[in-house]
Amino acid sequence: MIVNGYTIEPNANLTDANLTSADLSYSNLKGANLSYSNLTWANLNGANLSYANLTWANLNGANLIGANLTNANLSRAHLVGAHLTNADLSHANLTAADLTNANLTGTDLIGADLTRADLVGANLTRAGLSGADLLGANLTAADLTFASLTGANLSSANLTGATMPDGWRDIFAAY
Repeated sequence: MIVNGYTIEPNANLTDANLTSADLSYSNLKGANLSYSNLTWANLNGANLSYANLTWANLNGANLIGANLTNANLSRAHLVGAHLTNADLSHANLTAADLTNANLTGTDLIGADLTRADLVGANLTRAGLSGADLLGANLTAADLTFASLTGANLSSANLTGATMPDGWRDIFAAY
């Protein structure tokens, strides 16, 4: 598939690509290199981005509903206001990613690295964060209602004004 002059396929090299507002729904970009790419407002609904390199990519406002991002590298990616409802980000690297006001409802973040991630105002309702590393993450005003935090590392995380799941006091008792 060709979009905006770029070949969209597994393992494609799309470094610095301009895919603003592109319709990439259900595309297979497994293992693709999208580092530094502009995917602002792109439609990646149901796309396969597993093992993709999205470091420093701009995904602000992107639709990633139901996308497969397992083991993807989203280190320092910009996902402000992105829609990640029911996406699979298990074991993804989101170190220092900006997820301000992102919708992560029902998202699987099991074993994900969210060290120093910015999750201010993010909706993490029913998100699976078991075993996730949230060391130093900013979760100010985030909604974690019914989120699973079993075994998550919340050391030095900022939880000011966050809505916490039932039983959160038991989870933090270990810290």
